Amino acid sequence: MKLERYELKAESSFMVFEFVSEGPKGKIPKLVQFGETNLKGLYNLAFGDKDLTTGEINDTIVSNNNDSNKVLVTVVATVYAFTDKYPDVWIYATGSSKSRTRLYRMGLTKYHAEIEEDFDLYGQRMGKWESFKRGVEYEAFLVQRKNV
Repeated sequence: MKLERYELKAESSFMVFEFVSEGPKGKIPKLVQFGETNLKGLYNLAFGDKDLTTGEINDTIVSNNNDSNKVLVTVVATVYAFTDKYPDVWIYATGSSKSRTRLYRMGLTKYHAEIEEDFDLYGQRMGKWESFKRGVEYEAFLVQRKNV
């Protein structure tokens, strides 16, 4: 996707990415982390503000820095970078709250056509996975890079 996003810094493993949100509330450091799960080839995407004391992700804080689209596009850029390095993995994502999951669904819906060019995208509804459809409320999301 060729949309405006923030500059990313990545660890050499491409498992952790950092960027800074800039808006009316100032500069807010953000983290995106891909973590291995107990299922081979499945990684969890964790995202939120960087706690400056612990260095960990705080995924419950609401920043409201008036840049949510730019932030979501930046998070998607980390998925591209991660799957460039690890092309066969699956990535699982859900919000830390129902409203945050809804926000993610809205972003996925907005950029669905672009995402589908490069990824297979699924939504989880009532514990079952299905191809992502617009207008459906999902509990979680799953993506895998298409073979090019």
